[in-house]
Amino acid sequence: MPRIIATILDSGIFIVLARVLLTLVFWSSGLAKLFDFSTNAAIMESFGLHPGWLVNTITMILQLGASLAIILNRGVWLAAGALAVFTILTIPIAHPFWAKEGEEAFRDLTVALEHVSLIGGLALAAVLSQKT
Repeated sequence: MPRIIATILDSGIFIVLARVLLTLVFWSSGLAKLFDFSTNAAIMESFGLHPGWLVNTITMILQLGASLAIILNRGVWLAAGALAVFTILTIPIAHPFWAKEGEEAFRDLTVALEHVSLIGGLALAAVLSQKT
């Protein structure tokens, strides 16, 4: 590996940036739930999750709290595990590709596969947090 690449990969700034990027989808969603609470609570209810305000609150706390824990490298195994469970549960709730047809099924399948890949990234973050 070229020395410059090794230097970048060993950089503390790069590690924090990687954690921020890994959790971007979660903390941006958590902030959206905070700043547009009523709309997001209604979305929760549209998925059959009642009461929407409570599910939205719990989801927001999970997304923001676990993201922060990963970024700060504190309890990463727990935060990554919680986000992984949350992420896998969103597939049957919000992206049931097997129950759809055509382009809509393809779109949800793509999202589901992206979710599974993200879970792999979260697992790697938990593993690597043990080495720092």
